[in-house]
Amino acid sequence: MQALNRNTASTNPLPIKVLQFGEGNFLRAFADWMIDLMNQSHDYNCGVAVVQPIAQGMTDMLRKQDSLYHHIYRGLQNGQATSETCLISCIQQSINPFEDRASYDQVILSSELELVISNTTEAGIVFKADDFPEKGALANTFPGKATQLLWQRFQQFGGDANKGLKFIPVELIDKNGEKLKAAILSYAKLWNLPEAFTEWVELHNYFANTLVDRIVPGYPKDEVAEIQKAVGYEDNLIVSSEIFHLWVIEGSKEIQAAFPADKAGLNVIYTDDLTPYRVRKVRILNGAHTSMVPVGLWNGLETVKETVEDETVGQFVRQIIFEEISPTINLPKDELEAYAEEVLERFKNPYIRHELKSIALNSISKYKVRVLPSLLDSLNANQVLPEGLVLAFTHLIKLYLSDFEIQDNEEVKIFFNSLKSTNLNAEEMIKTILAKADYWDQDLNEIEGLRELMTSQLQMLNDGATIGDFLTAKA
Repeated sequence: MQALNRNTASTNPLPIKVLQFGEGNFLRAFADWMIDLMNQSHDYNCGVAVVQPIAQGMTDMLRKQDSLYHHIYRGLQNGQATSETCLISCIQQSINPFEDRASYDQVILSSELELVISNTTEAGIVFKADDFPEKGALANTFPGKATQLLWQRFQQFGGDANKGLKFIPVELIDKNGEKLKAAILSYAKLWNLPEAFTEWVELHNYFANTLVDRIVPGYPKDEVAEIQKAVGYEDNLIVSSEIFHLWVIEGSKEIQAAFPADKAGLNVIYTDDLTPYRVRKVRILNGAHTSMVPVGLWNGLETVKETVEDETVGQFVRQIIFEEISPTINLPKDELEAYAEEVLERFKNPYIRHELKSIALNSISKYKVRVLPSLLDSLNANQVLPEGLVLAFTHLIKLYLSDFEIQDNEEVKIFFNSLKSTNLNAEEMIKTILAKADYWDQDLNEIEGLRELMTSQLQMLNDGATIGDFLTAKA
């Protein structure tokens, strides 16, 4: 088996047009995979320089393989199991700026550089007033580093309007591009940088808000020997993902021109408002996940695939998606139904073991963000409580009051564990939990009929009811 490098694999050198903060699995199976396809099918001719955003990282592993790796993407397409493997070669450099500042500076000051893509986790886009680096040192935060690189480019090119950059962050926070820009401008003010620099950032640099969607399990450790044998290389950076991918980009025409992924047939949507797409994903995909977890676990299931394929729980999942969640979203019905069917097919992916227990992490806050808005919108629209979403809520409460090992923040665990030691009846228990305005941003006891319905459901669960009993009662 051959070592994987640019001597053993046939690749072409590419001009570095993209600076990528983040070398983890997601960007390598998402953005870099897209850029590679754009290079092949659309003559994009774009190379990537990957930058390690924190001192601990894996750029050294990338450099050992000349930044080459294989991506295997697989899942169901029209009900058929499909798997494809490709060599990703767009990354031209992998840089640890904490050890090799010269290479980093050379890339960020290149006249060919156009784009910055980042994934520095949800906590990465933040402004910290104490982030005041010594001369020559890198800022601690990612927006601080972005401010530094823009200041260096501003000085290098004399404020040239054509040397600004387009930023496409993928951190999973709302308005990620706007928040990155705001943090950069805050650092410019904190560091007393000239007003002319601030104007240049405002006028000649562009920031997209984005939404990304792809399940990336990462390194397939249980199959790596088999995959390496199939590709013929000793690749220690193989990354696996599902087939489905979606990138919604809310930004200027300059960003679309610099990153024309739609022309390569990729599922990239450019829009003036990504809000409906964010709502669609959070409510249908994430909301279905959060709703099915307590129901599936309480009915003896372990994975997402088992849950959606189970005769009774699967029926429940379809009910809440198509009858209760989708009607609350302001997008065409046929588009929502097509997306929902695609989500269900993704849930059945035979190559991904997505355990319900892993999704159960922080279920209280997840229910508030992902499910409760659908419940409230459905009630407002129909003047009737959506029984499936309420039932998911009741199952969550029942699970947290059981012997299940709660995976939530310490305060939530203390609260529910304290309730277990009381003699409250079902109605008193529900009333106490709904009154936790710090959990739900309101006292849910004020919603007419909710406490009564959840009390009835909890009593049935206490008496041994299964999800099948609830579906039969509804029918």
